[in-house]
Amino acid sequence: MRSLLIVDDHAGFRMWAREVLRHEGFDVVGEATDGLSAIDAVHDLHPEVVLLDIQLPDMSGFEVAERIAAQTSVVLTSSRSAADYGPAVVRSPAVGFMAKSDLTGAAMAALLDPAQS
Repeated sequence: MRSLLIVDDHAGFRMWAREVLRHEGFDVVGEATDGLSAIDAVHDLHPEVVLLDIQLPDMSGFEVAERIAAQTSVVLTSSRSAADYGPAVVRSPAVGFMAKSDLTGAAMAALLDPAQS
């Protein structure tokens, strides 16, 4: 079971994502509502994976990913499509991108372990 931190400023999405991912085999060890608290939570909780919203109130998810990618695997997420962010998604240190509407435990596992899918 992989430990996971959810970073999103919308409480409803965090609650939904927590339930979906817990039900599908992830250990959700924490949540953060903005970039600075996400960085602190990664240092405190040491999650294996961070599900990171690109649109945060204090900084972009891309900036957060740059700061935490050496400590954890990052999966970027947004209600918008990856194409809306142009090459920034590909240039980021994240292991992948998943639209919020596509979030499932199986989809997360496929991004994290492409050889297993």
